[in-house]
Amino acid sequence: MLTSSSNCNGDEFISEVSTIGRIHHVNVVHLVGFCSEEMKRALVYEYMPGGSLDKYIFSTEKSFSWDKLNEIALGIARGINYLHQGCEMQILHFDIKPHNILLDDNFVPKVADFGLAKLYPRDKSFVPVSAARGTVGYIAPEMISRSFGAISSKSDVYSFWMLLLEMAGGRRNANPNVANSSQAYYPSRVYKQLTRRGTCEISDVVDMHELEKKLCVVGLWCIQMRSCDRPTMSKVIEMLEGGSDDLQVPPSHSSVMMSNSQEWILTIYRPT
Repeated sequence: MLTSSSNCNGDEFISEVSTIGRIHHVNVVHLVGFCSEEMKRALVYEYMPGGSLDKYIFSTEKSFSWDKLNEIALGIARGINYLHQGCEMQILHFDIKPHNILLDDNFVPKVADFGLAKLYPRDKSFVPVSAARGTVGYIAPEMISRSFGAISSKSDVYSFWMLLLEMAGGRRNANPNVANSSQAYYPSRVYKQLTRRGTCEISDVVDMHELEKKLCVVGLWCIQMRSCDRPTMSKVIEMLEGGSDDLQVPPSHSSVMMSNSQEWILTIYRPT
């Protein structure tokens, strides 16, 4: 994989390359080299023969078993957690989505495309709003307005949830071209399907696999509107490694707020 976008100066570019070059994790794509000539810069990553995850989860011809989907979700979570906690500098990806998850020849997932990534000391919780980037449908509310909270590693957690739901549902979470919110916003439909009225218990949904339920419930925690209410990626890993019987769905009022916030984002970005 080759990328050639960088807004930093030469010294900053070399510093970032040095940090990214020291990343060694089974679920993060490996940097094999770079080029820098005046303002032209490129990063060269390892070749991933399986291509990107979106080719499989949005296709009727290619599909994975629920066990494999859970395994892939867990691998992605471990890769993101490594970027947040396992590196010398905290790496915030800011563009987690199926297109940026690459698969090797054994379908092991690797987090890729660090074109929007930002490096911060791990003890630095505040990220400037100028760092706000992302893709519509995956971007966290605080990336649009600070009224939703501070930009942090929890912004990647939000995006991971959107990816989880797409893996579980085999469809895109949101369609910014659809004006009807019930069609444009998939997560709120999943919440209603998973819960009994007035409780936070997971209902016995007909034709819904246990691992599908787990992916959805874990995701519902990741999509909390306030970033401080979302779990860390290490907690997400713990939930994915456990059973669905140990999970509870977030309170219903959180789901309503989450739906409103994402629909607001869709409204901002909807083409005129």
